[in-house]
Amino acid sequence: MNTKKIALTAQFGAETRFELQPTQAVLFDAAYEGAFERLKNKLLDGRLRRAGAKWDGPLRDAAGEAAAIAWTTSVPSLVFPELFEEKIAAAVSQDKRQTRILRKSRELLAA
Repeated sequence: MNTKKIALTAQFGAETRFELQPTQAVLFDAAYEGAFERLKNKLLDGRLRRAGAKWDGPLRDAAGEAAAIAWTTSVPSLVFPELFEEKIAAAVSQDKRQTRILRKSRELLAA
């Protein structure tokens, strides 16, 4: 057991303050936001028509996530379609995985 005690004096430097500023200022434009929403709804509606009712929730979630990420960029309308496709692919992959796990679980329980 260490019985030596050493007194340490804390030393603090000058307080540093800074402000966060976006690298590119994106001005809020209601007309642009409306155009973006129309793009999102157009892509989402097209996918929902092809996919069916089972995919309503996952596709809407994918669209919302993709839109949220796209808005963090300086060109959301250009980024959104590809992000939406990536999110859809992730949702499909997750559904396949869940289906596979459910099937295997049922097989194990039946055995």
